[in-house]
This record gives sequence, structure tokens and C-alpha cells, in this order.
Amino acid sequence: IVTARLTWVCPVNPRQRGFILALGCYENLNLLQPVVKHAKKEHCELGVAFVDIAKAFDTICHQHIIMGLVQRRVDPPIIHLVSKIYKNIITYID
Repeated sequence: IVTARLTWVCPVNPRQRGFILALGCYENLNLLQPVVKHAKKEHCELGVAFVDIAKAFDTICHQHIIMGLVQRRVDPPIIHLVSKIYKNIITYID
């Protein structure tokens, strides 16, 4: 529900593979497989780059996320929910 409401006011890039209702990895592998098969068949060199902007939200101040939602006029209950998610979070690495 939260994703549906946020997507309405904050559209997601069509290349986005996380947090969407799609088989992102499956789609990506289906795009890559014929290219790899062709390179093997033709004995061509192939370079593939995977870009993963991991932990993107870790590099953004949580307050900026909340302010962005306010600027996009997201419903206050959703803003409150997102605020609660980011409040007093702690990470432990063992």
C-alpha cells in the first residue's frame, strides 16, 4: 500500500528493479542471456558491467527524505509512517 501511494506521487524510473511488482532479476537475466550466448558462439569478447547503487538511502539524510515527501504532498499518514521507520534505527554488525 505504501509503495503504491508513493509511486503515484514519486514516479519510479522504469529501470528500477527494487521495490516494484516485477521480476527484476528475471527480466535482467533474460536480457543478458542472448548476449552471452552470441558472444560464446561468435567467440567475441564481452564486457558486462553491473551497477548497484547499494544503500542509496544511507547516503541521504533521513530528514531530506521526509522533506521530499512533504514537498511532493504525500499524505500525512504515509509521511508519519516513513518517519517512524527511520526513527531510532540501529545497525549491529556481528
